[in-house]
Amino acid sequence: MDGADGVNGTSGADERWQESWGRPEDALARALEVLRAPRPDILPRLSRTLGTLVPHVAVAQLSGVCTFSPTHAHGLPELTEGISSLELSRLAERTTATTSAGRPWQGEAELAGRTRPVVVVTATPGGGAPGGSAPDGDTGPTTGGPTTGNGAVLVLVRADTAPVAPGALAVLQQLWELVIAHSDHRSTDAGPKNAAASRVSANARARAIAEFTGTHSAALSAILAPLRSADLDDATARRSATELAVTALLDLRRGADLDRALSEEPADAAFARLARELRPLLRHTRVRLDAAPPAEAARSVPADAAHTARDAVRAAVLLMLEQEKPSRLHVSWQFTPDDALRAVVRGDGLGVLAVDALAVHRTADRIAALGGRCTVEAVPSWGTTVTVDLPLTLPEPVLVSDPLAGLQPRESEVLDQLAQGRRNRDIAAALHISESTVKFHVANILAKLGVASRGEAAALAHRAGLPNGTVGLHVAS
Repeated sequence: MDGADGVNGTSGADERWQESWGRPEDALARALEVLRAPRPDILPRLSRTLGTLVPHVAVAQLSGVCTFSPTHAHGLPELTEGISSLELSRLAERTTATTSAGRPWQGEAELAGRTRPVVVVTATPGGGAPGGSAPDGDTGPTTGGPTTGNGAVLVLVRADTAPVAPGALAVLQQLWELVIAHSDHRSTDAGPKNAAASRVSANARARAIAEFTGTHSAALSAILAPLRSADLDDATARRSATELAVTALLDLRRGADLDRALSEEPADAAFARLARELRPLLRHTRVRLDAAPPAEAARSVPADAAHTARDAVRAAVLLMLEQEKPSRLHVSWQFTPDDALRAVVRGDGLGVLAVDALAVHRTADRIAALGGRCTVEAVPSWGTTVTVDLPLTLPEPVLVSDPLAGLQPRESEVLDQLAQGRRNRDIAAALHISESTVKFHVANILAKLGVASRGEAAALAHRAGLPNGTVGLHVAS
């Protein structure tokens, strides 16, 4: 089966899907049912809704935006547990190469360990769905990378190879575009806590991916050297092993490229998306917009920083249009020497914007969640400048050492007894040592822990997980 174009023999399928989707009000009602679902339930709700349009046994989504969990699936566990992001990425590329823009692809493809009949839907590049979100509600890159268009890919795994009617495929495409567009708007309201958690997870994941890729690339390269050696006799085995190792290396590199595409945006593409989003805001005004993209166009920007910068600029432009009455706005992005993305909005309006103006819609909180800062400089009758600085990297986490790590084994035993509220005499009896030895150990413990009393030492021990016994805390003086 070649694809969605030119499918024949679908009159029966036409009748079946049109019973549930034929009338516009029916299609809109089903779309509304999906859009009303909470973010974690959108994919299961979408799968249930699509059951009468394109029957399937499992559904998988590759999000072009989520920085630490790009693949989501729903349906038969034996299918959903085996689907990988690389498989979905390959299907997205195949769809783009095989069909015209905005057309699903149907056929057979390798998925979860075997060949299966599938229908693949990708977002229209630069088209129907504004922005780059997918139903998990995050935000991210809109161009480039292994995924297509805005990076959101939907794969329906079917039970048989019967062709899906062209009309049903057209409705499927439009519904997917609508879900993506809706998710993009909802993602603008993501809470600061979620943004900060996403940033931390993305940084940790990027470091792990880099280590994983480097280690395995080195191992596979080492395998290739002897396999390519002319001293080996079995040429066929050598050639087959070499091909397998080369394929593994390519998959590793592909995985690194995919991870980069999911967690970063090229600076020029991120700024171009911002410019496209600002034009409709100014369409019916006489305000002139000057947009200055960053000089380092090819530099990558973390997806959450790019989204927060766009959100802050949009908020600043809307506030200036409402309160400043400018005739000209200048928007620019640049990279600062201290490795931050600086977004600047300058207007020649009244110069009356409040210092805390960006607190509206939690924009200031989102900036703070990423460790950024925002300043508003308003000069009456001259205009206003809003500057947002967002760090492109988080500081390395400070490793908190175990406060009890410097204690000797016997000192740890004494501290355990002390944390149970026992006096020196009782500790000496329990550990079979003299009372003077207990006093010596207690003095060392207080010095090593940097505390002044037995009570402080006991409190510190409790925070570290002591005592090992079951007696409560009643510290003797």
